[in-house]
Amino acid sequence: MDRRSMINTTATMAVGAVAGCALPGTASQAPKTPFSVADTFIPIVGSEMMFPVRRIYCIGRNYAAHAREMGSDPNREPPFFFQKPTDAIQNVPPGTVADHPYPSLTKNYHYEVELVAALHKGGRDIPVERALDCVYAYALGLDMTRRDLQRAMGDEKKPWEIGKSFDRSAPIGPLHVADAIGHFTKGGIWLKVNGQTKQKSNLSNMIWNVAEQISKLSQANELMAGDIIYSGTPENVGPVVRGDVIECHIDGLPNLSVKIV
Repeated sequence: MDRRSMINTTATMAVGAVAGCALPGTASQAPKTPFSVADTFIPIVGSEMMFPVRRIYCIGRNYAAHAREMGSDPNREPPFFFQKPTDAIQNVPPGTVADHPYPSLTKNYHYEVELVAALHKGGRDIPVERALDCVYAYALGLDMTRRDLQRAMGDEKKPWEIGKSFDRSAPIGPLHVADAIGHFTKGGIWLKVNGQTKQKSNLSNMIWNVAEQISKLSQANELMAGDIIYSGTPENVGPVVRGDVIECHIDGLPNLSVKIV
């Protein structure tokens, strides 16, 4: 399910009501436009409210073993980030296996399971010790990648946005509010394809933890409410084909499952 068809999330999440309501006093002030553009929302567990997505940031090569398999030196050099468009979001309700379309142009489509942090406030040059105050909630997500396109662009020293930033390239489960579940500094993370374990690690193996990611990212960009951060993937990324079922897990969050169609 993508952002344009959120009606099937869960019975307790009044998506249509929230998505259709303007903020008080804003309707008359809204500029006139020649057409409308859909907003992007992520369901919040235990609430009828939805989380509005402003930007999607992703950190690259944030687990040492994954950095090695991608041909990089896994030390604590400054982290690097890239972005996905908001329409990369594909909301996946817990307990379902969502159809995930195999994208165009690729013959080597890869999975990457990741912890996602959602921010309710931001700023510039945020100190590490205050960074987690910005985190509103966490979710389980997938950073799907057209690996052949990413590598081809990298080999040509061109931006590899085409390998990362495309429709529904960011499947995600509902958000769990940090005040209710706490912050994630450790815990098992794994991914299976057709029941076979492919990725398995611990969040404690991240080179840069969530607080450090927020702090470093805020040095380059002013972070704001509505930003979400995909926090990197463990080793053993690999390809999937049509018919494969991906199941993801992080301790403390419901599993996320998609079928490649």
